[in-house]
Amino acid sequence: METIYALASGRGRGAVAIVRVSGSRADAALSALSGRSIGSPRLAEVRKLFCPVTGVMLDEALVIGFRGPHSFTGEDVVELHIHGGLAVIDSVLDGLGKVEGLRPALAGEFSRRAVENGKFDLSVAEGIADLVDAESAAQQAQALRQMRGMFGELCEGWRQALVKALAYIEAEIDFADEDLPSDLARSVEPLADRVRSEMQAMLEDRRGEKTRDGLFIAVLGAPNVGKSSLVNWLAGREAVIVSEVAGTTRDVVEVRLSLGGHVVTICDTAGLRETDDLIESEGIRRARAVGEDADLRLWLATDGEDREVPSEGSRGDILVRTKVDLMEMPVSRANCGSSPEGFDISVKSGFGLETLLEEISRRIEDLYGGLEAPVISRARHRVEIEACVASLIRGLKLLSQDTDLSLVAEEFRLATRAIGRVTGAVDVEDLLDVVFRDFCIGK
Repeated sequence: METIYALASGRGRGAVAIVRVSGSRADAALSALSGRSIGSPRLAEVRKLFCPVTGVMLDEALVIGFRGPHSFTGEDVVELHIHGGLAVIDSVLDGLGKVEGLRPALAGEFSRRAVENGKFDLSVAEGIADLVDAESAAQQAQALRQMRGMFGELCEGWRQALVKALAYIEAEIDFADEDLPSDLARSVEPLADRVRSEMQAMLEDRRGEKTRDGLFIAVLGAPNVGKSSLVNWLAGREAVIVSEVAGTTRDVVEVRLSLGGHVVTICDTAGLRETDDLIESEGIRRARAVGEDADLRLWLATDGEDREVPSEGSRGDILVRTKVDLMEMPVSRANCGSSPEGFDISVKSGFGLETLLEEISRRIEDLYGGLEAPVISRARHRVEIEACVASLIRGLKLLSQDTDLSLVAEEFRLATRAIGRVTGAVDVEDLLDVVFRDFCIGK
């Protein structure tokens, strides 16, 4: 297998950058740049690095060598901790490119080699990718749980249970003349049904996917009730245009930020009203569609205004009375957040904003927080587990009808393969191409 190299740290100017080399010629690469091979494994050494062709000094680096299989990839690995200037990085990468037998790594190739060499399973590799991409505390915690193997261990437990069930069924097929327990195949029903039940319970919980992909909050209401002003305050910047002219916002404007430890996308929408303007009408249609799909809806209205809100508020609705600084009678701070009318705020004066923010954060945590057990976080996982459940349902039905056991065995075989693909236990080659395509180059 070819020896690969890449920048493992983020691209850009910094104090330190890390270049990783993995493969059978990692030692030769270090010798070509520093004049000496790997010394004691895992021992950091300071060495001068030189261009292997011209002999020009490139940098003075901290060098660490790892002997396979005791490395991230399971191969011989060299890490060069160099100064983080762009010129230094480029010169070291260029120098490695001049070493025979080395080539630049593809996206995710280091992690792919780790999976192929049995260092960890595919779900752990995806956890590493999610940790690198984490934007919030919730995403970080979820990625760490997956990286520690919690999700993979659960799926592997299911797979092992199905392998056992399949073995019992095939034993009754292949050794029907032997002295086997009666109804050996039927004896697997409780085990298979338990696995099916646990999988279906996981499929019903979408909190993992919401945490990874982010939540959507729609800000809705009539024109000029302060939707854009509130969005800008939540974003902490002038993310959308604010104007006294009604109908300024004609499309959905999305602003991504972190609230309550979760990544959310705030959607500023067109004001809801009757209009003959075709463009504004399309904006209003889109606003209603966003509201229907949102995880949380902020319904804004000014005092005394008709509110276009559901007749019965749902768990995902927060009613907000805006511009209370313009009211003739001052609003009592004690009423803020406790009124049947909802939350009283003024973006201009700042009144009630922190209380509203606390309520939004609390609602998000109630809806999607508190994750401790393994959860589905990727569409790929959901597709495979759904396929597994479907095969189990068909197999159990056939088994209960005393159908030809070869048909039952085929359904259990399909179920076993489907859950195995989650962790890469079976049919992995094409799957790896898809999974690692979106990884960082040096990971």
